[in-house]
Amino acid sequence: MRSTTAGDNWRKALAEWEIPPEILAGAEESPWELPRQVFVRRAEGLARAPYGQSYARAREALDTPGSVLDVGAGAGAASLPLAPRATRICAVDTHEPMLEDFARAAAAAGVSFGRVSGRWPDVADQVSATDLVVCHHVLYNVPDIEPFILELDSHARRRVVVEVTERHPLVRLNPLWKRIHGIDRPEGPSATDLMALLDELGIAVQAERWPRPPDAEHHEFGELVETTRRRLCLPAARTDEVIAALHEIGVSEETAGYFGSSGQDLVTIWWSATPASVGGSH
Repeated sequence: MRSTTAGDNWRKALAEWEIPPEILAGAEESPWELPRQVFVRRAEGLARAPYGQSYARAREALDTPGSVLDVGAGAGAASLPLAPRATRICAVDTHEPMLEDFARAAAAAGVSFGRVSGRWPDVADQVSATDLVVCHHVLYNVPDIEPFILELDSHARRRVVVEVTERHPLVRLNPLWKRIHGIDRPEGPSATDLMALLDELGIAVQAERWPRPPDAEHHEFGELVETTRRRLCLPAARTDEVIAALHEIGVSEETAGYFGSSGQDLVTIWWSATPASVGGSH
């Protein structure tokens, strides 16, 4: 499809997050991946005690029980809280080990499930339409966003519910990039940019900003230090420097769990879908 103006702006904003090659060369691990246990904890916690506007908007769409598609599912944080009202949940993700975590949790919850390993929308033709499509904390990783969103829409019979942070989730690390590497990192894109894009695509959305309750992304300071070190492309030998930098910006052992994307307001965006015919059987 033809690019939208808002889509071009989105791609440009995401491209600015590219890490300079000379800094990336110093990385011992990928700076873009969170530890797997963070996703598992989040999914387990939300399954036990669902909360928030994204859950509420999705639950509305399942007043009559129905099927759920979770795109970029991770361990299932967006979909497993809906298990009591879901006739089936299909999870799509590129990370097979987390799909295994999802499968174990779905089986334990007693809900029928399927899983598709691959990148959306490349695998969209492998997935059947469902009553509800959910997609949480994925879109800031999607430069080619128009086909991604249109496939979300075409796979939903009732509603699509998207959740993002108000701004790019890595902006809270910007002071550390400045302190350690001496470079300025981007500030965008934002949820406002996303809604402009949806408007250009002709999708009439509703949105609500809301504060996420503290939910301890990292269980201990050491885990936060390791994640931050990886994000900053630093070798393990510079761990003490990361600790000093975190202390300098006011992050302590007591507040470590709430530093990162969990410190941002969330935005729930939802719309009634206009489904097209799709194939697949998962």
